[in-house]
Amino acid sequence: MPEVIFTGPAGRLEGRFHQSATRGAPIAIVLHPHPQFGGTMNNQIVYHLYYAFAERGFSVLRFNFRGVGRSQGAFDHGAGELSDAAAALDWAQAVNPEARACWIAGVSFGSWIGMQLLMRRPEIEGFVSVAPPANRFDYSFLAPCPSSGLFIHGDLDRVAPLKEVTSVIEKLKTQKGISIEHAVVKGANHFFEDRIDPLIAEVDAYLDKRLGNPPRISIPARSD
Repeated sequence: MPEVIFTGPAGRLEGRFHQSATRGAPIAIVLHPHPQFGGTMNNQIVYHLYYAFAERGFSVLRFNFRGVGRSQGAFDHGAGELSDAAAALDWAQAVNPEARACWIAGVSFGSWIGMQLLMRRPEIEGFVSVAPPANRFDYSFLAPCPSSGLFIHGDLDRVAPLKEVTSVIEKLKTQKGISIEHAVVKGANHFFEDRIDPLIAEVDAYLDKRLGNPPRISIPARSD
């Protein structure tokens, strides 16, 4: 996938971008785990989420938050990273001005950032939130949650225990007009070690249901 460099609030941001061949195709932004614990855009879950959207005809961007890889700046405890995510969406929309919709996906820390972006950008109509660390970060801002989406967790997650996020999800499920789904991957820890395939199978099933089971698009060899 082509490497891209775009301007963020703290300087250059490094990313990978797949441009859909379909005019007006939706956009997806994929956000990586915590930068201070080894999270990058090349995280395996981020990588597979990226291709899950690309194979369904989306234009997809994944990128390194400030201070990660070749992205400039330094870790900013979430505030700056949220600004980075907003800049990433701005860039993707500028490249795809006719895009008819947008989705956000995030892993762990990236989930927290993505859900905050969801609250600020009404054009985001769907989300995939993997291993949201509701015990470490405040998710009370999701009141109400403006879009339908999927939360997905491992039942052996000790970094962000299932019971912590379940209470958040149950509150969201009471809202009218949106549908919140929660999938649990058996035998999976916070990093989904040896459980990436069942994780992505859950994501695939959800996307197909929401998108009307679109035909898969063949993507060139995943060499990046």
